[in-house]
Amino acid sequence: MTENFNILIVDDERANIDVLSHMLKSDYKISIAKSGAQALERAKRDEPDLILLDIIMPDMSGFDVLSELKETENTNAIPVICITGLDSVEHEEKGFSLGAVDYITKPFHQCIVKARIATHLRIVEQMRIIEQIGLIDALTGIPNRRSFDNRLATEWGRAVREKSSLSMLMIDVDHFKKFNDDFGHQQGDLVLKKVAETIKTTLKRPGDFFARWGGEEFAALLPSTSSAGALRFAEAIRINIQTNSNVTVSIGNSSLIPTHDDKIKEFVEHADKALYVAKASGRNRVC
Repeated sequence: MTENFNILIVDDERANIDVLSHMLKSDYKISIAKSGAQALERAKRDEPDLILLDIIMPDMSGFDVLSELKETENTNAIPVICITGLDSVEHEEKGFSLGAVDYITKPFHQCIVKARIATHLRIVEQMRIIEQIGLIDALTGIPNRRSFDNRLATEWGRAVREKSSLSMLMIDVDHFKKFNDDFGHQQGDLVLKKVAETIKTTLKRPGDFFARWGGEEFAALLPSTSSAGALRFAEAIRINIQTNSNVTVSIGNSSLIPTHDDKIKEFVEHADKALYVAKASGRNRVC
């Protein structure tokens, strides 16, 4: 199915465009933009499946392009892989914070470029399959527990292969039974929808995944994210929910770089135990 995917290459240097096009044209449909403004125009018009975005461009930096893509409704879900010749942790952190899913450095190594593109296009395909086969929670419109389990298995395998960090957040609405008793189940349903929407708007990176775990519990999966990064996302979710709804949440975090010896079950149990600590410590907090 690779020939059905469309990749937009954004770079102001013809040599880079030629190299990437030569690598990918046998597997994917390729479109090209030579400036930030042109990239935004073509992304909005064509809605490509993946964007390869150069960071250093004269008219408009890749970071500015990425920021605008993520703020535009019909482009904010398109995965963006940043291209850079800069070996800088700060640049990588900035790209990821703006919503990039990965980085490719120059000079290009064909096997690495193809492997990373294939990984993110598999995620795109999985998301479309989820929409097609109905692995969506009927109340909130977000993926359900089964969807989460499938995605966790995929991201776990990837993290083991790439020796990268993987984080999970377990999110529980505080005192939800009392809220239902006081205000009724209809208002409770509205709160769950609001919580789901707030998590969605807080997690901006296309690679991040969240689902309704069951009842008043939600779960989020954050690939390539350390414990410190996951705690920042968790705190942002907690604050945004407290600000935008009539409830608070408690959140437990589990993070590791998994190996073949680690178990998914223990990874999930750790997040659940952290959530228990958060609730036992007074709720409306992250542990």
